[in-house]
Amino acid sequence: MRRILVTGMSGTGKSSALAELTRRGFRTVDTDEPGWTVEDADGGRWWDERRIVELLDGKGPTVYVSGAVSNQGRFYDRFDAVVLLSAPADVLLARIATRTTNDYGKSQEERELILGNLREVEPLLRATCTHEIDATLPLAGVVDRLVEIGQGTAS
Repeated sequence: MRRILVTGMSGTGKSSALAELTRRGFRTVDTDEPGWTVEDADGGRWWDERRIVELLDGKGPTVYVSGAVSNQGRFYDRFDAVVLLSAPADVLLARIATRTTNDYGKSQEERELILGNLREVEPLLRATCTHEIDATLPLAGVVDRLVEIGQGTAS
């Protein structure tokens, strides 16, 4: 079983990419879904480590996991690839403003947090990822690239 982590800032299209991968028949886990994360007293989000370990220890077909949480780096060595989806701030904010599937990023405070994460967190993700995909590409192109990575045929 190959394990592919899809990470990136809010608005890069992680959930959309996973939905399309699922539509194409791939196994996916969106850790933004209930039960995969816990919050600390400061509002930070962490993976439920027991659940992630069970997932990554499992057998079966390639699994694409999406998320952007504080403790994901602890699991990088368990993934065959860590893929960063990235896009400029104006693209992220425009997507967040118009999406209907997720309310996060609608308030000014949340948008400022997203921009701060783009400046401070994304460079850390970029430094530790194995692949980066330009998330301004059409969704089909992003997903095609993820499939290549999942098959181990991407450079």
